[in-house]
Formats: sequence, C-alpha cells, structure tokens
Amino acid sequence: MSSHELQYKVEQFFYQLSAFCDAQDWDAYIDLFTEDSEFHLPQWDSEHVYTTDPKKGMSLIYYSNRGGLEDRVFRIRTGKAASTIPMPRTAHMISNVRITSEATDQLQVNLNWQTLYHRLGVAESFFGRATYTLIPTGDSWRIRRKHVVLLNDTINSVLDFYHL
Repeated sequence: MSSHELQYKVEQFFYQLSAFCDAQDWDAYIDLFTEDSEFHLPQWDSEHVYTTDPKKGMSLIYYSNRGGLEDRVFRIRTGKAASTIPMPRTAHMISNVRITSEATDQLQVNLNWQTLYHRLGVAESFFGRATYTLIPTGDSWRIRRKHVVLLNDTINSVLDFYHL
C-alpha cells in the first residue's frame, strides 16, 4: 500500500470512529478498541506540563483496558450516570492526522481534534491533541492505546469519553 493510500485509510478510520461516537453507536465505537486498550486523559500539573504516568499522577480519565469504556457505556445506557441525562449532542472534528511510526504490527498516529457539544441549551467545545496506537485487523485497525491531551482543561461541563 502506498503512503497516500495508508494516509487515506487512517483518516477514514478516525472519521468513522468519530461518526460512531456522534451517533452514540456505542457497540460499534467500543468494538474499535482492543480488549487490552488503554485510554488516558492526563491532568495538567502546570501550564505546560501534564502527568505522563497514570499510575503515579492524576488523570482526568484513565481506563487501563477496554472494560473501563464498557462500564461507562453500561452506566450511560442504564441511566445510572446523571451527568448524561440528557446525553449531549456532539460533533467531532479531526485534523492534522500524521502517521508518526509504522511497523508491521502497529501504527502510531498523532492528530488534533475538536468536539463541539450541546446539552441543556448550552453549546461549548473541547479541543486538543491525541496519540493513538493502532493494531492492524483485516483491512482496518483497532485501537490499543488512546492518549489525549485536553488543551482547554478549564471547562464548565462534566467531561466524559465521548467528548474526546
């Protein structure tokens, strides 16, 4: 596969991931993560330094495997998450997709993102950078690691995985 074809396929993967999240198709969304996938959103220690080790520093969100996402979706579906009643409407935008490392068994991809959301008459946004480790599966990928840096971390809302 040429580098242009690979770039296109990777971008399409992230557009599909975003579309599943915006449609609240949680089964399809979670299926794009491996069983051992790590999801990390670190907390900022200072203006320009964030925590790097979720086991030693504070995190805004940390799931050591896909079970954390599955549990969160379970609570959303059963109405046991008051912060999601009603669920916000979201629009995820992905840009500057860059394949930073390529091996036969995985890709590392960096990208910028923005999520616009609306809930209870209020529209706001989150934005930042993310690094993904993708594992090839058939002619697509699954996510082994999602590391998100939230750049506007002073927020007026509850933060959840579907905002990122």
